[in-house]
Amino acid sequence: MQITLEAVEKVMELTGVDYAAAKDALVKADGDVDEAVKLIAPEEKGDDKVKETVDKIKAKVKEGNVDKIQISKDGEIVLSLPVNIGIVGGIIGLAAAPWAFIAATIATLGFGCKIEIVKKDGSTDEIV
Repeated sequence: MQITLEAVEKVMELTGVDYAAAKDALVKADGDVDEAVKLIAPEEKGDDKVKETVDKIKAKVKEGNVDKIQISKDGEIVLSLPVNIGIVGGIIGLAAAPWAFIAATIATLGFGCKIEIVKKDGSTDEIV
């Protein structure tokens, strides 16, 4: 098991923890960045926040006039998802709206991201 500086920096970037916490998580995860991130983000707290965020997104989509969901970090758009991707499958629900779950997970597990709902008129509502 080798812990690289790049791996520590990646965990720090994704979770917002300091160097010591990132390195400790990597040691526990045998150098696996994904596992280290999971160790840092408490599952129960994360699950509650993800569910709450998904519910907010679904409520906005049900209100109508939503064009896309954007995830941004430090002012840059990281991901832009058209809402119709999730709606094609049927009525809004977690199974029919995997984009909502993905967006909520990314933004709420300490990754320093925010979610915005972009309406068809171009205006935005910040969710997280």
